[in-house]
Amino acid sequence: MEYLNVWFLAYIALGVLVGFLAGLLGIGGGMTMVPILAILFPAQGFPFETKMQVILATSMATIIFTSLSSVRAHHARGAVDWRVLWTMAPGILLGSMVGTRIVAMLSTLFLAVFFTCFLFYTGTQMLLNFKPKAHRTLPGTAGLFAAGILVGFLSAMVGAGGGFFSVPFLLWCNVSAHTAIGTSAALGFPIAVFTTIGNIVNGWNVPNVPQPALGYIYLPALVGISAASVVVAPYGARLSHKLPVATLKRIFAVLLYVLGLRMLWGVLMQ
Repeated sequence: MEYLNVWFLAYIALGVLVGFLAGLLGIGGGMTMVPILAILFPAQGFPFETKMQVILATSMATIIFTSLSSVRAHHARGAVDWRVLWTMAPGILLGSMVGTRIVAMLSTLFLAVFFTCFLFYTGTQMLLNFKPKAHRTLPGTAGLFAAGILVGFLSAMVGAGGGFFSVPFLLWCNVSAHTAIGTSAALGFPIAVFTTIGNIVNGWNVPNVPQPALGYIYLPALVGISAASVVVAPYGARLSHKLPVATLKRIFAVLLYVLGLRMLWGVLMQ
């Protein structure tokens, strides 16, 4: 029990870090959680066979709780396009379910390589401060449904809320930056819910999953990270108005490269 309590404190500390960075830099928690959990879980002796599935599932489940406060804040400022959200939601459901099913079938090595590529993409985007130029308006119902499938699928594959996929898409469709960020934050909730359901179903009664768990979701990590990140995120948001966020994003981008390489190295050395 004492051993478990020590690791639970580590999850709370990770939640503090995730919540602070999410509030300060406006980033999703998955990018920070996944590579750090890839260090913490092996240190606890968790099975290698299901390591990445459990990491991605646990990371995504925490977003259910952290996204709620973000949605409320953006909605209060009128920054959520609910028509876009409800039109994309069915596609997100389909993409998330397909993505979680594929994740359950893939090896830890493949998932680690895939996530590392995602980290490099994200880090490069932040280093270059890339913002796609608006070229068109939002597509119709079929186009938004298709976009929802892609966003839901990619989010399930990397255990993230989808902001790094949906924000560029909305900006490209000539949506204002304020509304793109708010709508993307709102999209994070159905992405997290649908993906979590898929991870529970696909991980039910699977051997070599650390306990206590719900499907692929490791419950102590979920509770510790979620509780701390929800409390700390508002403080990070307040500091974002006082600190040089552009510089901090570049520093964090370099950190993403380091975390990605560290995670990949740990998997290759198994």
